[in-house]
Amino acid sequence: MALMGTSDPSGETEASHEKPFVLRALQIALVVSLYWVTSISMVFLNKYLLDSPSLRLDTPIFVTFYQCLVTALLCKGLSSLATCCPGTMDFPTLRLDLRVARSILPLSVVFIGMITFNNLCLKYVGVAFYNVGRSLTTVFNVLLSYLLLKQTTSFYALLACSIIIGGFWLGVDQEGAEGTLSWTGTLFGVLASLCVSLNAIYTKKVLPAVDGSIWRLTFYNNVNACVLFLPLLLLLGELPALYNFPQLGSAHFWGMMTLGGLFGFAIGYVTGLQIKFTSPLTHNVSGTAKACAQTVLAVLYYEETKSFLWWMSNMMVLGGSSAYTWVRGWEMKKIQEEPRPKEEEKSNVEV
Repeated sequence: MALMGTSDPSGETEASHEKPFVLRALQIALVVSLYWVTSISMVFLNKYLLDSPSLRLDTPIFVTFYQCLVTALLCKGLSSLATCCPGTMDFPTLRLDLRVARSILPLSVVFIGMITFNNLCLKYVGVAFYNVGRSLTTVFNVLLSYLLLKQTTSFYALLACSIIIGGFWLGVDQEGAEGTLSWTGTLFGVLASLCVSLNAIYTKKVLPAVDGSIWRLTFYNNVNACVLFLPLLLLLGELPALYNFPQLGSAHFWGMMTLGGLFGFAIGYVTGLQIKFTSPLTHNVSGTAKACAQTVLAVLYYEETKSFLWWMSNMMVLGGSSAYTWVRGWEMKKIQEEPRPKEEEKSNVEV
């Protein structure tokens, strides 16, 4: 990751082999724990800001806008620090180029949809149902890969997707049976899943515009988002609601808002850190396990009682996601191993 400095991958591999197993295991455990704590804390904190009975703040767009503003300022601050104190950290130089900002604008629109629908989903559904409500990301990945990139998907991967869809519908049914279903929140969850998939596709297309730097892309995305959120705040009438908010001058309120922005910035860093110390496949498995832990914590924290079928819907979603991750990992490994015999045959013929 950029904050930790760049190094030669082969050197990192050799260094990791030289480290004792216990030390490497401890490092991985700490990084995974950091990812879990950051991600789960961010969800619970956002739920508090968006739908707390004690706070009673009905401005989800402003909450999202402020988090984008904090992230943009943090990126710029770290860039200035890296410039002023070279050697302390390796963070890219960030200068606002309007031409680059315009080229990234289509992605920024999708990015706005992703973070806004995520927060709106969390506002209207409980934390326990949040994972199921946003569980169709994998399904949209498969669908959009076929429609936009003309990439086909194997039967086993499609089977895993069908398990996810089944778990989603069972979860919706059980939320309705318990009288806690919010169709508005569920719709926002589906839209958030769609935007997450679109964001992944468009990110690959615009990365060359920022020299392949994820931190530059994060900076431009959040700057564009701050600008685009301003007319939305006016159109949706959130500025008058914020002006009349009783706790507008409260240090506690602004502290929690700023902490939410810090978590939003940190999740990108710890995600990359976890991938660096493990692997993309392990990261996906860790994310699935984290979602399970988050659901259990939410049920315990809010003292909710859930039926067997409700828990079954969560297990179907988590199991389907894990199966899809395993199938895709197995297919990628198979593809990497297939060309080798052919290359050996070709070399033998030439000799």
